[in-house]
Amino acid sequence: MIPQASKFKQGKGSVMDYSAALDQAIGKLHEEGRYRTFIDIERRKGAYPQAVWTRPDGSETEITVWCGNDYLGMGQHPVVLAAMHEALDATGAGSGGTRNISGTTIYHKQLEVELADLHGKEAALVFSSAYIANDATLSTLRKLFPGLIIYSDQLNHASMIEGIKRFDGAKRIFRHNDVAHLRELLEADDPSAPKLIAFESIYSMDGDFGPIAAICDLADEFNALTYLDEVHAVGMYGPRGGGVAERDGLMDRIDIFNGTLGKAFGVFGGYIAATAKMVDAIRSYAPGFIFTTSLPPAVAAGAAASIAFLKTAEGQLLRDRQQLNARILKMRLRGLGMPIMDHGSHIVPVHVGNPVHCKALSDMLLRDFGIYVQPINFPTVPRGTERLRFTPSPVHDSRQIDHLVRAMDNLWSQCKLNRSTSAA
Repeated sequence: MIPQASKFKQGKGSVMDYSAALDQAIGKLHEEGRYRTFIDIERRKGAYPQAVWTRPDGSETEITVWCGNDYLGMGQHPVVLAAMHEALDATGAGSGGTRNISGTTIYHKQLEVELADLHGKEAALVFSSAYIANDATLSTLRKLFPGLIIYSDQLNHASMIEGIKRFDGAKRIFRHNDVAHLRELLEADDPSAPKLIAFESIYSMDGDFGPIAAICDLADEFNALTYLDEVHAVGMYGPRGGGVAERDGLMDRIDIFNGTLGKAFGVFGGYIAATAKMVDAIRSYAPGFIFTTSLPPAVAAGAAASIAFLKTAEGQLLRDRQQLNARILKMRLRGLGMPIMDHGSHIVPVHVGNPVHCKALSDMLLRDFGIYVQPINFPTVPRGTERLRFTPSPVHDSRQIDHLVRAMDNLWSQCKLNRSTSAA
């Protein structure tokens, strides 16, 4: 039986109250207004972005999801569901092992073929998530390139930061999107040392783009590898959904791509794409790949079907419709004087600047208007830049956009927040 009372442990000259320490840690989050609350929702087939929210009292309310990363609604697309049903009926639920021990199937191989083709690379490698793909790949590179120095953008995703922290080698952090600062760091290091520049194509909290071409120019000049995280761009940009690098004609200048299967592709998992030799080396050395059970075959099948679909003209129609809805939402919020952060991407952040106000707005939108958008607070974003982050999709309609805009206008005035056409 597990005791319910506080557990004490005698240390060297001290007594640790573990329960009190947990209370203090959680209480601090409440005091700062950044305690995270999970909203219990049920997505229903064919109804996205509508979902059902189970309130704390057990009652159910229909809501509209405005903060999902299923950017194109592919998580409920018939092509994806059909592929998953077929694989599930053919093979069962799980893969049964790691990729090295019975966990590699025809579905995993087909998925990796689709991914390699998507990025114009020789090979791809699927992981259990894009977080693990970043962490495992970046932390493993020292084994492959002794003396490697990694140069990382200041605002890189937590998974990249974690992988670089665990990387047993020299690390340099350059100011966000500051190519001049990156040059200074490169110039200060041994010209003969192996180097890798890690950055993103779209930074998801601000919705701004990385200067891919300029960074690739520096990589060429200083003989550095390029590592590009396209997690928030794959499926969304380029004529076949290959990301911003495809849109800008720069795929051949990127050495390693990282991407996700859980956002625009609507399923689950992550991957890298690179030369066959690079992929083989990561496959052979990265513990985060070697010792992890592979994706269920049905998930791999659904992801492959989603990628193949988004390479087509029909996929481009979804991308066009999503971009149109994003532009409409930005235009309407800007017309109300909302401090939106507009960098031209599909993400629509509205700057609030206070964690308590941000959480209150989120709660009122859900409770009073049936609009679900999570507050984005520290440590996801710096203190003082708290925001609501809206992600319009091609399946949001004009009525839902109008309802959101009217609700934001109402609550912004109610909360006496400042209106401005630009964000800090």
